Amino acid sequence: MTKDVLITISGLHYEENIQTGEEETEPVEVICPAVYYFKNGKHYILYEAPVEGMSGTIKNKIKIKENESLEVTKSGLTNTHLFFEKGRLAVTQYETPYGSIVVGTHTRELTVDVAEDRIDVYVRYELDVSGDKIADCVIRIKVEAK
Repeated sequence: MTKDVLITISGLHYEENIQTGEEETEPVEVICPAVYYFKNGKHYILYEAPVEGMSGTIKNKIKIKENESLEVTKSGLTNTHLFFEKGRLAVTQYETPYGSIVVGTHTRELTVDVAEDRIDVYVRYELDVSGDKIADCVIRIKVEAK
């Protein structure tokens, strides 16, 4: 893999509408240039992403340990360290410009496919805030050599 890469992050949140009982989805997709390196058996991807409706960016560091774990560290307008490992509940503080919240991620599925010029990651997890389930979520991360 080259140092200069393109990262695509696609996510879906599945929430039940309390009034109708129907499931609603909220898709999100971010495509950014990034920097890739491999060190001590882990893949690292660094990138900055703009925040819609605000000036400034969020610095992101993704650390992937093949088929074991995914870590996402955000700093800047928001600060957090999210951890995903199949079958594990990870709880963290998520700091936003509007205040802090306690976020939990219970990872149901994590797969990583690594090839010479790309990395594909799939994560399915349950998201909770302050111990209350908010949504079932899916994240797909695609890292490609430029």
